[in-house]
Amino acid sequence: MGKAFMRSITGSLFLVLLLFSCQENEEPGLDARLAIDLLDVKYSEDRPNQLLDIYLPANRNSNTTKVFVWIHGGGWIDGNKSEFKGFKPWLEEVQDDYAYIAINYSLYNISSGSNRFPTQEEDIKKALAYIKSQLSTWNVSDQVVLAGGSAGGHLALLHSYRNNEDKLVKATVAFFPPTDLTAFYGFSLFTNLLLENIMGGNPTNRKEVYFNGSPLNFVDSQSVPTVLFHGDTDTVVPISQSKILEEALIAKNVLHMAEYVIGQGHGFSAQTNKELIGKMQGFLEGVLD
Repeated sequence: MGKAFMRSITGSLFLVLLLFSCQENEEPGLDARLAIDLLDVKYSEDRPNQLLDIYLPANRNSNTTKVFVWIHGGGWIDGNKSEFKGFKPWLEEVQDDYAYIAINYSLYNISSGSNRFPTQEEDIKKALAYIKSQLSTWNVSDQVVLAGGSAGGHLALLHSYRNNEDKLVKATVAFFPPTDLTAFYGFSLFTNLLLENIMGGNPTNRKEVYFNGSPLNFVDSQSVPTVLFHGDTDTVVPISQSKILEEALIAKNVLHMAEYVIGQGHGFSAQTNKELIGKMQGFLEGVLD
């Protein structure tokens, strides 16, 4: 009886130790029944501004919960991920079962000259790689929409057309984006000064950098479905930047939607944004699984 008791105790202790060992090696999960906000999550250790805000919905799952990723604007020199808070309620009105992610990226520093392009492009690549690595932990699907406005729209398009080798991004959305930096140069004295600084020169002496930084140059027949919105009185990024991209999408038979807003410029009214986001969602529902 004593030996049997000792064998029982020994077996129980072994089982307890095994369970603790498994628990220590497992990454703690997030309760998919609850809505969870994960703020200021680092996606890389290279620079301090490489942060994400992640908004996970309640009752999400890896089969149906899509992911909408927003890249902020600001001319590659300003802005931050808090911009997304203005768009989030409008998105939630028309989207069901979506997780949202807002990306910070390294801004070009005019005074020091640090973080020249393509630093911003590289940050978006790192952010998307991190997002991909966390999809199962967050309990969301790999149906990712990459979107942004102005400089953020440029970075969203550039990643979607040039750096989406793993096909993680299934559709892209851009509000009034620069699409051809060579053509964008010369639009205004401000544009010239900005591009010469951030690109390290002009389109003549930095031809390759301008080419590689232009989403237009990477459109092909396999490009992801695209949504474009642009105002016809935009004095910051001319409407021609979206129109030349639309022409390329048509030429390559890429599924897309483009809408040009009459009488509005670089930034739309709240009502216009709500209407456009509704139209965007109608398009996305037709192209996402």
